[in-house]
Amino acid sequence: MQNPSTIAIGIFKRTLFYLILIIIWELVYRVGVEFLGIWKPYIFPSPIDVLKTLAGLMMDNTLGIAILASLKRIAAGYLISLVIGVILGLMIVRFKYIDENLSSLIVGLQTLPNICWLPFAILWYGLNESAIIFVIAIGSTFAITIAIESGIKNVNPLYIRAAKTMGARGIKTYWNIIIPAALPSIISGMKQGWSFAWRALMAGEMMSASIGLGQVLMMGRELADISQVMAVMIVIIILGLIVDKLFFGRIESNIRYRWGLDRI
Repeated sequence: MQNPSTIAIGIFKRTLFYLILIIIWELVYRVGVEFLGIWKPYIFPSPIDVLKTLAGLMMDNTLGIAILASLKRIAAGYLISLVIGVILGLMIVRFKYIDENLSSLIVGLQTLPNICWLPFAILWYGLNESAIIFVIAIGSTFAITIAIESGIKNVNPLYIRAAKTMGARGIKTYWNIIIPAALPSIISGMKQGWSFAWRALMAGEMMSASIGLGQVLMMGRELADISQVMAVMIVIIILGLIVDKLFFGRIESNIRYRWGLDRI
């Protein structure tokens, strides 16, 4: 376990770093908007205006409702993408015919921007929750599939040969040897899939009238309120950092600890 004083110092350093960023932001605003007149206030907001807008969105509960709605959608879509991505990845690794014909197609589909799937979602489901969840799922599935495939294929063959000499066969080889060895790559793919899911969520919500962070972002754009746009962007960044720290970060730390690469 890390020393509490070390953790406190780390938190202090990160807090100081972000405070310096905010101060630089405010200085750039003052110089560029108020003194030199390079930008207009509705183009480049000050951090104080963004914080005021953020506080206003929290006070009238607009932000809380939007966050809950967005988290429900992304949880549903991401879980679907995990199931489909894991199944596709295992099938590609297990069956040579599928590997030869489907791998390149999945790589090609992964290069498509999430917004390309919106016309399909609208035509198939209409402007509703199902359309947004579809865009989220399709946006992150292929990243997870590629991670599963590459992670398993890059497992050291010595591990597999050693397991076979000790009698491991079939599912036992996958469950006890291959999957644990491929976990670092799989977790990285899950993180990448999560980031793609967030992008797909914003694209879907910005096209739909449903309440959510994307819809609040669009309201800011339509009202020419750059402070609201920046406030929503900051909320999205904070949510991403929280999920990464509490979920993916802990999993990665445990894996590194088990492999003797780090200390908890």
